[in-house]
Amino acid sequence: MSPAVGRAASTAASTAAIRAMIVDDDALVRLGLADLLEGDDGIEVVAQAADGLGAVEQATAHRVDVALVDVRMPRMDGITATARLRELPYAPRVITLTTFDLDEYVYNALAAGADGFLLKDTDPAEILRAVHLVAAGSAMLHPAAARRLIDRYHRTNPPGAATARARLERLTPRERDVLTLLARGDTNADIAASLGMRESTVKAHVSRILTALEVTNRVQAALLAHDAGSSATSSSATAPTLPRA
Repeated sequence: MSPAVGRAASTAASTAAIRAMIVDDDALVRLGLADLLEGDDGIEVVAQAADGLGAVEQATAHRVDVALVDVRMPRMDGITATARLRELPYAPRVITLTTFDLDEYVYNALAAGADGFLLKDTDPAEILRAVHLVAAGSAMLHPAAARRLIDRYHRTNPPGAATARARLERLTPRERDVLTLLARGDTNADIAASLGMRESTVKAHVSRILTALEVTNRVQAALLAHDAGSSATSSSATAPTLPRA
């Protein structure tokens, strides 16, 4: 392959549209979200499903980068579907998009592997921003969901502190620096600017951090840092801060 062809292929890959899937049992909601997403030149809707089982089937048949998944659906609910989607060989990132911000929905969705949690009353522009952020490896929470998450960690004493601290010991000092900023809610670009790294280097560190901490996404990494009683490097118990809509 000539250098010119290689550069062209690289450019095409870097500008490829985000492949999205919409999962909701309400046909009108699916239609509205499809219109919204298709209006963004950087997003392509490649699949839709009316329930969690259909979502797993569609994600298996089509390569999906980001799935927007409702919670209350027949046959298979969105929480179960999220866990199943994250187990696929090509696992899409998941944004839970629902009408309800009940505690169990927020916690269970994130525990199942969701990278974002938004309510359906979220501004359309913020839904689009969430798709781009999550596709890039960041996380995004609706303010109400973030408040519920933080409030819980302000009033509870997570039982897994010893396990969390043991996992943090696996990280290098530089990885701890990255985790501190990740837990603060910084994007990869923010972390790169703060630490004087290339964004690709930050992505490599984040991937290593997730593996070492035995978590599947940034939200879980931030929560584990809090479980350890720190933001990776500090001994003060502060709640994790995550990108909000």
